[in-house]
Amino acid sequence: MSKSKVFYTNLRVKVGDTLQMKLERLLRKSGLPTMDLDGKYVAVKIHFGEPGNLAFLRPNYARTVVDMITHLGGKPFLTDCNTLYVGGRKNALDHLESAYQNGFNPYNTGCHILIADGLKGTDEVYVPVEGGEYIKEAKIGRAVMDADVFISVNHFKGHELAGFGGALKNIGMGCGSRAGKMEMHSAGKPYVNQDLCIGCGQCAKNCAHGAPIITDQKAAIDLDKCVGCGRCIGVCPKDAVKSAQDEANEVLNYKIAEYTKAVLDHRPHFHISFIMDVSPYCDCHADNDLPVVPDIGIFASFDPVALDMACADAVNAQTPTKGSILEESNRPFLDDHFASIFPETNWKCCITHAQKLGLGTEEYELIEVK
Repeated sequence: MSKSKVFYTNLRVKVGDTLQMKLERLLRKSGLPTMDLDGKYVAVKIHFGEPGNLAFLRPNYARTVVDMITHLGGKPFLTDCNTLYVGGRKNALDHLESAYQNGFNPYNTGCHILIADGLKGTDEVYVPVEGGEYIKEAKIGRAVMDADVFISVNHFKGHELAGFGGALKNIGMGCGSRAGKMEMHSAGKPYVNQDLCIGCGQCAKNCAHGAPIITDQKAAIDLDKCVGCGRCIGVCPKDAVKSAQDEANEVLNYKIAEYTKAVLDHRPHFHISFIMDVSPYCDCHADNDLPVVPDIGIFASFDPVALDMACADAVNAQTPTKGSILEESNRPFLDDHFASIFPETNWKCCITHAQKLGLGTEEYELIEVK
């Protein structure tokens, strides 16, 4: 397989230029205008940010993407699916309110929002996964599958179970309905280190399924109730909640790749990733930590596998931000920042599996756009 082209622009601008103008040039150079969008419904998958989190992508960037789609005759809509856990995006009404609070409204973005899996996360389509080893039929939000064209706009950052969240994570996990998310997470159930636990109850407060149980000021996870979403890992103030040290996280990544396959198969797609505000945790948290590396730039490609690989390489080439969790991790993985932060994860297996499924190649040619 030949190398895929990944286009990149840094975040420097001269007087009279803007980042939105640079993004437009990047989209043109990377080939978005070559897509047949005239009269087509175009799903633009983006994360609207959990209320309280300030690392999510600004709606201004979505506006640039939407304006180009509209100019090309497309009918764009911003979309995401509901979450498994307690928070501001667990149903379509709360999800829309959260999006509006964070600036994603028709006046700012130039298009409407559709929560793809409906009011309660049950409006889904069963999509066959060609070559799937773990998933035979993915449960995808209906509005995503009703679209003619799919475009992902991704905030590249760390993730406590997947290692990092990029294009594949944004598509595979993000487009799964509530049942789909449960299916993907089912292999990744956490446990509590009792020596570190202080019984504060944060894990229980943030669990939508009543899995954490506090007894004698110590938490334990009821694995029969746990769906493996990993929310408790991120909210624990003492890092007492851990993912199981087995194949669980790798299986999660395999399933994410297979769900991505279901979303992208047999229709045009394009992908944009922003490496800025690279928080160690997902934007699903109601807060965000100090970025682990400096801002790098914006990347775009028709190949989501090559895009994720290029972004991972770009992050790993950076010096850790002083005072960040990455600098303080003191891990020996000098060439893998994600493993330094989350040593029990394996992000590479998602890329390898996605390549095996025919979603793209991890071999890429990086082309800079001024």
